[in-house]
Order: sequence, then structure tokens, then C-alpha cells
Amino acid sequence: MTLPNPASLFSLAGRVALVTGASRGLGLAIAEALAGAGAHIVVNGRDAAGVEKAVRSIVARGGSASALPFDVADEGACAGAVAAVLAAHGKLDILVNNAGVVGRGPVESLSTEIWRRVMATNLDGVFFLSRAAAAAMLEGGWGRIVNIASIQSVQARPGTTPYTVSKHAVAGLTKVMAGELAGRGITVNAIAPGYFKTDMNAGLTDNPDFDRRIKDRTPAERWGEPADLAGAAIFLCSEAAGYVNGHLLIVDGGFTIKI
Repeated sequence: MTLPNPASLFSLAGRVALVTGASRGLGLAIAEALAGAGAHIVVNGRDAAGVEKAVRSIVARGGSASALPFDVADEGACAGAVAAVLAAHGKLDILVNNAGVVGRGPVESLSTEIWRRVMATNLDGVFFLSRAAAAAMLEGGWGRIVNIASIQSVQARPGTTPYTVSKHAVAGLTKVMAGELAGRGITVNAIAPGYFKTDMNAGLTDNPDFDRRIKDRTPAERWGEPADLAGAAIFLCSEAAGYVNGHLLIVDGGFTIKI
């Protein structure tokens, strides 16, 4: 057996990738990483101005990108987005389901509105886009779907009921899609980030007590930076992960292995 060239294993040259929630934070870091590996990135987010800014950032780094703002919680918009990618590029090779929101509060007083808003974005959106993307990828016989889960997919932090439930569900959806699609050229995996410095976590990173607890619990002794997801994302989207399927790749600096 001839071993492939390592550089070609991780190359995404010629691939078209749709990354949701990519106007900032983890999504933007993933989009920039995939663009750096050679993929054309279709940048998604709800805020058109933010999406355009992300596209400019990727292009300034030498990457290729285009904007496609829409709300992943909108079933019709998801189907239309995949159709738009196919019309513009003729294919969709990679889908990264990163868009997500958080809802915090005690379970006994958690509002139905918060529950439904979190589920609509974090779970429904992943299903809507994956369904449409899978149909497109099956036509080409190759595809990579990467869902951004969380360490809350395997743990539970009090006060985050809808978020934790949605991320457990994303892990389950990843597994069942992987089982259905792998034999037809599509792999489905998930990345489970730990505690990362993002706008969503600003209230936590700015809390000295919480900040200290995270650093003390994490063997790496720091919060994750968005760029820390780059390698995991490139790997799961590349030929290097061709036999990796249904896997939850935890990227948390060791948080979940420390008692």
C-alpha cells in the first residue's frame, strides 16, 4: 500500500464549504482555517454586515469566500441556501454546522420562548441544513458534515438546560446521520469545544471567580482560543479523516478528563 502525501491528505483545494455562524468567534476561526487549507468558504450568519466583514477578513488573508446571510432556524431558508450554493458553485462538499445560541436560567422558571429559541437554532437548524446538504452531497458521492457540539454534549452544567439538551441531541444526530450516510461517501462527525474565549462567553470570562475555576479545572490552565479549533476542523473536513465517522472530537484542553 502506497502512503498518500501528508500535504494532500489535509488539502481542501477545490472544495466548497458552507460554515454557519461564521461572522465571528469559533465560526470565523473555522472558516479562516478551511480557507487557509484551500476551500472556498460560503460564510453564513444572520447579520449581513457581519457576514460581509468576515468575508473581507478571509479574503484579506488570501482565502476565497462569499457571503450568504440567513437564519438557520428557518427551514425554507436552509433549503434555499443549499440551492444557492449549488447554483453558484455547482456543488457543496463541506457543511460545518456552527451556529448556536445559549439560554441560561433555572429550569423551574425557564421560559418556553427561550427553550424554543435555543432548540430552533442549535438543533433544528443542524437538521434542516444537514438534510439539504446530504441530498446535494449524495449527488457527488463525497461530503463532510461537521457539527459543532460542546462538552455539554457529554456533561451538564446547571442553569443551561436548553443549551445542554440541544448539544446532547446534536451528538445523537451526528451518530445517526453518520450511520446512514457513511456507506455513500459522506462522513458526519462533531467537534465538542470546551470553554473558549468568545463573545458568547464574555459574561463568564469577565467573572473572576468563574475564570479561575475554569483555569484550575483545565489541565492546559487556560481558556481555549478560537484558533485552537483550526486543526480539528481541517482534519475532519479532509481526506485524512476519510475513515473517521460518527466521532465526537473533544477539544477542551483536558477539561473533561480532570476530576
